[in-house]
Amino acid sequence: MKSSPHIFLTGGTGFFGRALLRGWYAAYEAGASVPVVTILSRSPTNFVNRYPEFSNLSWLKFHVGDICESATFPRGNSFSHILHAAADSTLGPKLSLLQRFNQIVDGTRNVLEYAVACGAKRFLLTSSGGVYGPQPPDMEKIPEDYNGIPDPLNPANAYSVAKRTAEHLCTLYQDAHHIEMVIARCFSFVGPDLPLDVHFAIGNFIRDALHGDSIQVFGDGTPLRTYLDQEDLAHWLMTLLERGQSGEAYNVGSDEVVSIAELAYRVRDLLAPHKSVEIRGQSSAGQGRNRYVPDIRKAREKLGLTVRIPLAEAIQRAGVGCPI
Repeated sequence: MKSSPHIFLTGGTGFFGRALLRGWYAAYEAGASVPVVTILSRSPTNFVNRYPEFSNLSWLKFHVGDICESATFPRGNSFSHILHAAADSTLGPKLSLLQRFNQIVDGTRNVLEYAVACGAKRFLLTSSGGVYGPQPPDMEKIPEDYNGIPDPLNPANAYSVAKRTAEHLCTLYQDAHHIEMVIARCFSFVGPDLPLDVHFAIGNFIRDALHGDSIQVFGDGTPLRTYLDQEDLAHWLMTLLERGQSGEAYNVGSDEVVSIAELAYRVRDLLAPHKSVEIRGQSSAGQGRNRYVPDIRKAREKLGLTVRIPLAEAIQRAGVGCPI
């Protein structure tokens, strides 16, 4: 009988982590087998107080620690799988650019060293679609073999350059220590656990629909995005951790393209049809990411992954589940 994986999870109390925990919890409640999971967290007590459903579970343990302080990692443990999802993009604006870069790169190195020490066989890094740099205007969807990069001479690209560096670190550790490394290049997501008060447009629109006088679009609404529901996100990440090809990167996201303006109106129609949409900004041409659309054929064809929850349903689920 095959034993359940023992997973060491960083970032387990963030958006990605909560998506994974909800997926495992639903499976556990349905009587299915789930992995044994240990979460590294700076404040597990605060997390469990806020989400008491994750307390006192036989398959879930918390350890107080920080990815940037390797001495705080649990010692004497053996893990079969590492899922490194810490240093996601929600905390970034609170850090300086140099702090943001160091957190991602140094934190990844620490987790990789820990993977070697604890005998892990598989390692999944949650990276970002930002590692490709600006999407060329004539490229409908970004494939994994596109080798564009963010401009390393622009300090504003600290997050994306750090993620690209973290990917390379994984490759070096795979070569030196023969750990199976898989990269998840994550794009844009939506779900009940998405923060509504940071820089995610869809989260801001849901907040406005639930609590504002109108839905505010601060740009011109023309950039194009796709959004994958957090339940699908969790399923994709676990599939990559278990079955992704070692040494390969996979785009993680949806292929349902929508402009930011269309998204605002769709959120309005689904959650607050009586409210107006205000598009307040000027043209964003040449600023930021005007197109951020992944090619997900590799994940679909190689691993059988699909977008199971369409955007309209994902928005409704997020609107019902988001905290006030």
